[in-house]
Amino acid sequence: MTRKLFGTDGVRGVANIHPMTAETALQLGRAAAYLFKHRDRRSRIVIGKDTRLSGYMLESALVAGICSMGVDALLVGPLPTPGIAFLTASMRADAGVVISASHNPYQDNGIKFFARDGFKLPDEVEARLEEMVFTPASIDALRPTAGEVGKAFRIDDAVGRYVVFLKSSFPKEFDLVGLKIVLDCAHGAAYKVAPEVFTELGAEVIPFGVKPNGININAGCGSMHPEVIANAVREHGAHLGIALDGDADRCIFVDEHGAEVDGDHILAICGTHMLAQGRLPQRTVVATVMSNLGLDIAIRAAGGQVVKTAVGDRYVVEEMRRHDYRLGGEQSGHMIFLDHNTTGDGVITALQVLAIMQQTGKPLSELARCMTALPQVLVNVRVRKRQPVEQVPEIARKLKAVNEHLGTGGRVLIRYSGTEPLLRIMLEGQDQQEITTLANEIAETVESHLGAATGGSHA
Repeated sequence: MTRKLFGTDGVRGVANIHPMTAETALQLGRAAAYLFKHRDRRSRIVIGKDTRLSGYMLESALVAGICSMGVDALLVGPLPTPGIAFLTASMRADAGVVISASHNPYQDNGIKFFARDGFKLPDEVEARLEEMVFTPASIDALRPTAGEVGKAFRIDDAVGRYVVFLKSSFPKEFDLVGLKIVLDCAHGAAYKVAPEVFTELGAEVIPFGVKPNGININAGCGSMHPEVIANAVREHGAHLGIALDGDADRCIFVDEHGAEVDGDHILAICGTHMLAQGRLPQRTVVATVMSNLGLDIAIRAAGGQVVKTAVGDRYVVEEMRRHDYRLGGEQSGHMIFLDHNTTGDGVITALQVLAIMQQTGKPLSELARCMTALPQVLVNVRVRKRQPVEQVPEIARKLKAVNEHLGTGGRVLIRYSGTEPLLRIMLEGQDQQEITTLANEIAETVESHLGAATGGSHA
């Protein structure tokens, strides 16, 4: 079955335009309730969201769909995506739903699901949900009435539960007293949780992005704009800066000098530290094909190895679960510490890095020197259709020529975004100027043959 709704991270699009409509949300709620409902007891599904204006509309539709199938909805309001994963498993609920478009602008929204164990759904389960959405008659037989209709409950202490859980991931013998931290919550789902966690552990927190109004999520702030915390770190003389995205499942750091520390460097810091302590099972870190080759070099030098997956934190997690690996992540800042949570968690990531700083007594800039990144450039081209690039002769010829030019000293990686109509072109090599020129040449070729009607853009 061809996937019509689900991308690499749930269903996503412009709110109130198909597929992100109230009608689709209602059908997804019905399908999820049908799929996860227990026939011999009352079933429950946790629903959380970020701070987007459209979250109210989609939340109401999901609740209606879930309750119409005789399943109860547990509402927690704005809470990070990993918080919903935690609560779903902690409360022994039958599933969890998050209404969020992560790092996308406020006009977008999305819906993603967690199974009762707190892990994201595999492709085959999402395919079953899609099938039920497009063939609603297949579940129409289950329409409870009277006392069998579901109820909706508000979980008032969700933030407190999650704060306690997050703090438990930080070593009890340490605190953050004496540390000054610039924290950017992107006006998103962590605007309450994250400041509380770091403050309760003793840090002096300089908060940004903690005043959501429904339309300012990710707007010039958060992990997509690390320059905000970089400037603030320098201005306030802070020890580091932490920037979360809209649903707080990823984070990007800046060191005490305001220099960005991305996900690859965080994997290197945590991976080499865990290797040195003998806490990295099979001496393996899991990353994606987008990760910098410098990560491989750093982990190998420390006596470990890096295993690569397709792009998407769900694929990183699947590989980790398959082989019992415990550390994985993406360059974008999605980090998975399976000893602590079932999915990427920006606050847990920050706490693990802070723990290493406290244990070693080293500033973030010094820790980050464990990895030297090879020059890398990423260019996005907006496309009108997702045609395989190898089927376009002109693009295929261009890619072959660039690959031959780079040889063994670099690489080209082309992939379509799972959440936006973009073709991502990534080049890695020895010379930044050279690979930038080559990436732009490829982008121009792609624009000429697959570019959007508006004349595709790249940046």
